[in-house]
Amino acid sequence: MTLRDALLLGRVSNLPTVLTNVLAGLALAGAVTGDVPPALPVLGLWLAMVLMYVAGMYLNDAFDAAIDAKERPERPIPSGRVPARTVFAAGFAMMGLAVAVLLGLGYGVSGATGWHGAAWGLALAAVIVFYDRFHKNNPLSPVVMGLCRLGVYVTSGAVLSATLPPDLWIGAGVLVCYLVGLTYAAKQETLGRVTNQWPLVFLAVPVAYLAPQAIVGTSGLVLFAAFVVWTFRCLRLLARRQGPDVPMAVTGLIAGMCLLDALLIGSTGAWTLAVAVAFGFPITLAFQKFIPGT
Repeated sequence: MTLRDALLLGRVSNLPTVLTNVLAGLALAGAVTGDVPPALPVLGLWLAMVLMYVAGMYLNDAFDAAIDAKERPERPIPSGRVPARTVFAAGFAMMGLAVAVLLGLGYGVSGATGWHGAAWGLALAAVIVFYDRFHKNNPLSPVVMGLCRLGVYVTSGAVLSATLPPDLWIGAGVLVCYLVGLTYAAKQETLGRVTNQWPLVFLAVPVAYLAPQAIVGTSGLVLFAAFVVWTFRCLRLLARRQGPDVPMAVTGLIAGMCLLDALLIGSTGAWTLAVAVAFGFPITLAFQKFIPGT
């Protein structure tokens, strides 16, 4: 396996969104003091969630090898560059390592909650495997994908908070709605068009929820405006229903997740951290120019 194939399999251009998910989960769980997140837990959680994300992407390609042979023959497995068994082994190994990291954080970081984070990590791994195995024929797969990102929020919060507050669940629910719309579009990427657009109304949920909380100051207004304008731009691409527009919209919505994370962090009052997190948006877009995000 070459380095480029490893990066392609892992869709590593989207990894900044994993970091912003972790920071949002910690902030919503009340684990951020002022605007400064705890450094060691952030680094450990990012490592664990990166491993979990890349593992999920690897297993996605491994399970979809037969379908990709018809729809995306240039991918590493159907092209014959990487054996599926190697990708399966690497994916499950990374998942196991991620849970081990979470367990280490739980007992090695001051104020951590022991096995709680690892338990949620195991649940996240199970949801990821379920999605990867059954998403092609499952009409509810966008919801399952949303639950995968919800798992990042909850696992991050659970490492430092044994009792997960309502704000975390509400914020995670907003993220799920965003992912439902995003994943519905992604499922039809190979068609070059979106045949039904009603599920995309889920993308309006974050806008409606965050609007009252974002208009309290300059930072909130700027981030909210950027999020709305970018989401609308991606929806316009989907509405045009031209071949190249759909993948551009999908990768754009993935990058927009950083802005959503920033706004959810800002809703806790940590607007300085929120502004910093928003830089994950242009970084993700830049990375996607070199490694496709889907």
